[in-house]
Amino acid sequence: MNLSLSLSGVISAAKTLHGIAVKTPFQFNPRLSKNLACNVYVKREDLQIVRSFKIRGAYNKISSIADKARKTGVICASAGNHAQGFAFACNSLKIYGIVYMPITTPKQKIAQVKVFGDKYITVKLIGDFYDDCQSIAIEIAKNSDKIYIHAFDDLKVIEGQGTSALEIIDQAKKKLDYLFVPIGGGGLVSGVLTVFKELSPNTKIIGLEPSGAPSMSKSLNDGLVQELIHIDKFVDGAAVKKVGNLPFEYCKNFLDDIIQVPEGKICQTILDLYNKEGIVSEPAGALSIAGLEIYKGDLKNKEIGVFICGGNNDIFRTPEIKERALLYAKLKHYFIIKFPQRSGALKDFLNNVLGPNDDITFFEYSKKNSRNNAPAVIGIELKNKDDFNPLLERMKKHNFYGEYLNNKPDLLQIWLK
Repeated sequence: MNLSLSLSGVISAAKTLHGIAVKTPFQFNPRLSKNLACNVYVKREDLQIVRSFKIRGAYNKISSIADKARKTGVICASAGNHAQGFAFACNSLKIYGIVYMPITTPKQKIAQVKVFGDKYITVKLIGDFYDDCQSIAIEIAKNSDKIYIHAFDDLKVIEGQGTSALEIIDQAKKKLDYLFVPIGGGGLVSGVLTVFKELSPNTKIIGLEPSGAPSMSKSLNDGLVQELIHIDKFVDGAAVKKVGNLPFEYCKNFLDDIIQVPEGKICQTILDLYNKEGIVSEPAGALSIAGLEIYKGDLKNKEIGVFICGGNNDIFRTPEIKERALLYAKLKHYFIIKFPQRSGALKDFLNNVLGPNDDITFFEYSKKNSRNNAPAVIGIELKNKDDFNPLLERMKKHNFYGEYLNNKPDLLQIWLK
């Protein structure tokens, strides 16, 4: 096992970051505490200067090689947050850097990288996924003799991320029983484990991954680092195909548990945080809070810590976030409906099939004169998930039912494009 990570390294990183990274609040959350019958405190890394914890690791790493980096330049690959920390560090230390980001990166994150980096940063978009982008960036760094700054599989980066855990130790009013930490590549959780195994060894550290990208879970189950073939990239800050080797070793030896959180649940958590606390969280930022309910039975009367690790959410993603939340809650349903090609067919559907609280949110129909029936794709939003079965029964009774699309996402996407 690689034991190169150390508490002393994290403490040294904290000194480096003094006056650079913000000491973010560790706030008591009344709503979560009441819902879970425990005391929940939230580490607000969304209030960090680049709106995520990533500035800690990026600055700690780049400052440690600053003299050499000024001569060669630096390169990183990032889905967004590491790039912003990287850009801030380059600008602060007057080092020229190139940031490679997936083509699918939200525009808000790309714009912020340029703001933080100013004239010291060049942004290049390449590849559909972080892992593809990273492979290209590493190869370019080798060929151009520039220094590659890894987002999570690097000693100095991990020690920088661990400074957030040092702050929690100092800020917590009582010893924590559980600390819930989001996992993408594994840099943050490795830093947290480095600190807590020394200073609060009885605190259980629970890792959380998006269900669509369970790369650490897969690796831990198989006993070695594995690369996923397909991932859902929605939780862009945590959607990686392959975790780091160093984070894997630390999780294998010290992580108490790891759970997967459905993307729809994460979306509902984003909406709840905004509507009820006024907190803007990105999908990866809401990941660990979204997983608290899975552990609800074990949390009663306990002291709980949880991360909001980032707040870089693009407002233009809100419709997709709402849609995923409704699908997860079983309140939004899509069907192929068989419409008789006669006058009054739609009226019959509205009067005889649609419930009093049901709302049509999507409708696409094309009349086919050579047929008795023509298909329509319809999206219906319910007020209560228990209204689904009665709706389905009415469709079948009145001969409108064709096919249910929620469990056929590929087919559904074809219709909704």
